[in-house]
Amino acid sequence: MTSNTKPKATTYTIDATDRTLGRVASEAAHALLGKRSVHFAKNQALPVTVVIENAGKLHLPARRKEGKVYLRYTGYPGGQKEVRMDEMITKKGIAEVLKKTIDGMIPRNKLRAPRMKNLVVNA
Repeated sequence: MTSNTKPKATTYTIDATDRTLGRVASEAAHALLGKRSVHFAKNQALPVTVVIENAGKLHLPARRKEGKVYLRYTGYPGGQKEVRMDEMITKKGIAEVLKKTIDGMIPRNKLRAPRMKNLVVNA
């Protein structure tokens, strides 16, 4: 028998102090997908909020900051743009890098946007 009770809203807090970008991002993506909940279903975006604290204290080696390149395409001929990680951090902050990393770990379907709205990054 299945009950039609709605799952309660849960909040997961992740402390990013001295942790690598990928470890924090994969933990956050896992929680946003709802895989930590007993109410997990692939076709539902559960009311899970993930708060990442101390994002400014992430362990990012200089080699990673200078070497990682984010690509995007404007849709026009010759419109491929690239931005290095250190440039993105100075322009938009470390929170944008973290959001972009977590966004890449969530499946590309209709539930992606509602899941990403439940992500809060505190620098």
